[in-house]
Amino acid sequence: MAAPEGDGGLQPEELSGAQVVAEALRGQVRSIHPKCCQSTAINETLLKSNLRYMFGIVGIPVIEIAMAAQAAGIKYIGMRNEQAACYAASAVGYLTGRPGICLTVSGPGLLHTLGGMANANMNCWPLVVLAGSSDRNQETMGAFQEFPQVEACRLYSKFSSRPNSLEAIPAIIEKAVRSSMYGRPGACYVDIPGDMVTSKIRSELLRTVPCCLRAPVAMAEPQVVKEAALIIKSAKRPLVIVGKGAAYSRAEDNIKKLINLCGLPFLPTPMGKGVVPDNHHNCVSAARSRALQNADVILLLGARLNWILHFGHPPRFRADVKIIQVDLCAEELGNNVKPVAALLGDVNAVVEQLLECFRINPWTYASNSEWWLRLKEKMKDNEEESKALAAQKTLPMNYYTVFHNIQAVLPEDCIIVSEGANTMDIGRTVLQNYLPRHRLDAGTFGTMGVGLGFAVAAALIAKDESPHQRVICIEGDSAFGFSGMEVETICRYRLPIVVIVVNNNGIYSGVDEGTWKELAEVGDVAIVAPPISLSPNAHYEQVMTAFGGKGYFVQTPEELQKALTACLADQKLPSLINVMIDPSSDRKKQDFTWLTRSNM
Repeated sequence: MAAPEGDGGLQPEELSGAQVVAEALRGQVRSIHPKCCQSTAINETLLKSNLRYMFGIVGIPVIEIAMAAQAAGIKYIGMRNEQAACYAASAVGYLTGRPGICLTVSGPGLLHTLGGMANANMNCWPLVVLAGSSDRNQETMGAFQEFPQVEACRLYSKFSSRPNSLEAIPAIIEKAVRSSMYGRPGACYVDIPGDMVTSKIRSELLRTVPCCLRAPVAMAEPQVVKEAALIIKSAKRPLVIVGKGAAYSRAEDNIKKLINLCGLPFLPTPMGKGVVPDNHHNCVSAARSRALQNADVILLLGARLNWILHFGHPPRFRADVKIIQVDLCAEELGNNVKPVAALLGDVNAVVEQLLECFRINPWTYASNSEWWLRLKEKMKDNEEESKALAAQKTLPMNYYTVFHNIQAVLPEDCIIVSEGANTMDIGRTVLQNYLPRHRLDAGTFGTMGVGLGFAVAAALIAKDESPHQRVICIEGDSAFGFSGMEVETICRYRLPIVVIVVNNNGIYSGVDEGTWKELAEVGDVAIVAPPISLSPNAHYEQVMTAFGGKGYFVQTPEELQKALTACLADQKLPSLINVMIDPSSDRKKQDFTWLTRSNM
């Protein structure tokens, strides 16, 4: 039978639902010549949408989606827990500006993912979660792992939807990607019913949806910018607070110019570290409490006045402090403290506007002011106290000794991932960041268990973009336990991550081996052991060696530096250094407790 005139005898190709999903993620769905093999079918604009990484755990009904994604050129990283997979995907969103993809099975698989979705939303990081679900014709019948997934995800995402047909998949995925990045970034969810994964559709019936562009850049009202510049100039005790929103907006060059041009003291939030290098002479991190408590004008760049900044309330802040707030989310402006100037827009663009004001009417804050002298005095006192703690020769080591010895060896361009209680908090004050988006931690939601997922994401990006850059994941022993099996993932993909477990035998603090034995002799440890205690002298390094990496058990500063130097020299194998410290080691005395309980 002769073929219809003009079609060359070729019939339109049928694509499975899994292939439609993968092509939609790739950024372009196209008709494929049916005689072409799969490899040549991938068009030259591979990964047009820059969705390069997919993390997940496969099973019914999403195995085919993972395979189709790989065929489309998307890297699939199989994790050991859905939460860790979601943490990794969200970290990709923060580090690259485009969402990472988390793929999970239905029911329990998706429920495990919700913690990662909530964390991404709280941190304002773009993320797209795809989950399989029960077949559409089995709804309400008690299908396998049936669960109201779209409704459940609405609490944890900006956008949650189920395509009603294969034809709708490209448009729904494009909207999820776009929604994850536009406005305040966050998590988005797309539900894929199991029967849709294996269904077929003729390729010409699919609507091609162009890749969404980067989020539009908004600028603040010019008059409000001018007013803000005048308020800064009138300040007697100015302070700039640099948040992770500034890091996300790639505002580092303009913020450095503003700090240098105006001579302003600045304080980074935990993940704002490195936007301006920690060793910059205007960084006042070592006098954090004094800076916050006494500043009369604060320029808030991409940071929120939440618990991390003590809500902007007394006694941590002056009652009459003037806040100039820069944020891309209108709803954030005025939360907890009414700003004297609300600059709605992209942090990078708004700082450029402020710079223009100061270029037209130059102004520099006096470096010999009483405010600078007070800040430098406090910085010197705190730094000397930390050095004294670090110099202690007693064993087991304390936190400060550990972190000062780590800092002495770390390369300046390494990415530091950190989680734990004292491990994270003390580490932030000692370990330096010199580049933006080079510190990842528990974040706004205070989530434990994020570390290894974040480290996997950072290492994958480094492997593709900067092969010699190292990722250092510093964990408390309690935090390590949340996602410890991801060590196998790290080894399977041969990611040369250096994991450092700061081991104090507990949560916040622990007990030594002798005390533990005494408790066990007294009675049932479930009754007599402190709830915060963990197994004393646990050999976490053996988890790494079990999967082919290198492990080190260290108890002295010399052993620590030797082990870390060896790990950094090895560009191929992952490693874990288990550092034993004094179970009673704690932070140096603080002016205030770390967690503010507001009475306002």
